[in-house]
Amino acid sequence: MIEKIVIANRGEIALRILRACRELGIKTVAVHSTADHNLKHVLLADETVCIGPPSSKESYLNMPAIISAAEVTDATGIHPGYGFLSENADFAERVEKSGFVFVGPKPETIRIMGDKVSAIRTMKAAGVPCVPGSGGPLPEDPNECRRIANEIGYPVIIKATAGGGGRGMRVVHSDAALQNQLNAARAEALAAFGNGECYMEKFLERPRHIEFQVLADNYGAVVVLGERDCSLQRRHQKVVEEAPAPGITEEQRARMIETITDALQEIGYRGAGTLEFLYEDGKFYFIEMNTRIQVEHPVTEMVTGIDLVKMQLRVASGEQLPFKQGDIRITGHAIECRINAEDPKGFVPSPGPVKLWHPPGGPGIRVDSHLYSGYNVPPYYDSLIAKIIAHGEDRATAIARMRNALNEMVIEGIKSNTPLHQEVFGHAAFQQGGVDIHYLERRLGLK
Repeated sequence: MIEKIVIANRGEIALRILRACRELGIKTVAVHSTADHNLKHVLLADETVCIGPPSSKESYLNMPAIISAAEVTDATGIHPGYGFLSENADFAERVEKSGFVFVGPKPETIRIMGDKVSAIRTMKAAGVPCVPGSGGPLPEDPNECRRIANEIGYPVIIKATAGGGGRGMRVVHSDAALQNQLNAARAEALAAFGNGECYMEKFLERPRHIEFQVLADNYGAVVVLGERDCSLQRRHQKVVEEAPAPGITEEQRARMIETITDALQEIGYRGAGTLEFLYEDGKFYFIEMNTRIQVEHPVTEMVTGIDLVKMQLRVASGEQLPFKQGDIRITGHAIECRINAEDPKGFVPSPGPVKLWHPPGGPGIRVDSHLYSGYNVPPYYDSLIAKIIAHGEDRATAIARMRNALNEMVIEGIKSNTPLHQEVFGHAAFQQGGVDIHYLERRLGLK
């Protein structure tokens, strides 16, 4: 087992990693910016190292500072969490070349799957169904771009090859609008990712977002831990996630598990990961793979009973997966709400001091959060402050428990999006299950 881990992240995921390390007897080093000296995991870690000022670029994205922190504390591994450097192949490579264990996939795998075009090519070659598209970066020639769009068939969606979080994405409905939208997507992608390359796919009108959680070890074993429905989104950002996905049949699940397992064995995947699909009219279309732990991993943990973060650490330590595909059992239903420090109507971030934090409880309720009364939410980072997870023997019970939890939770001093979640859980369409990825924005009047 790895003896000491640098937690190269912040917030709730850093605390989540620290707790898993404690259970496994792994010592922890919390690296933090000057703005995060009072984070809960920083206060609880065995050792701490300040790696820079509040700016992410100078702290949590500062590769030399993080690796130096591992060196001076005699750590043996680095866990990147999600976001920041978690899917940066160069960072993973530098970590391993410096003699540390990177808790994640091999650098070459991250590199292949981090570029959406190469990821789609790789999955298509491995037999995974993909959305009809350009098959590569779009050329500079406007006439050739129009030809590709017409071959795919309007509407199409332009996406940044190095993109994420909805940046560098544009939906186009006609030849007349194509070039202007492509130019805008390229400019946004260049500014956000330093890479202006874009590709094109068929735009599905009412798809759902279904993703499959995987674990793989260093010895060729791959296990798929079922699927999650992450269709409730605003501006391509997930708001509510659940497992299993409503309406997915055992036959569909079994077919996808077999396809995904074959593909990941072919590319030699290692660690935790998530394959994301659009699902429409009974068909799955691969869109991307996240080579890290996901924000929404708790819903899978709740229905499988498997601790994904501990499994990441065990695999990174060279252990084999202790279970096979046939051992996986999905029990009940779990739903997660992402609680953000933001205005529930305008979605403007709401940093500041938390005067009172009272997390909810009761049967089947789990709270992943770094909040505490008196904590000051800084303005420099993502607004996620808590994840509320409800588990029940069926979906209706999980929804009822979540509604109770949202009503019990108290956050004073800052605004949160809790009222939005309370409204959503009262929607008949959500209660029925199976809403598409545009549902929430239609309800909010954003479409």
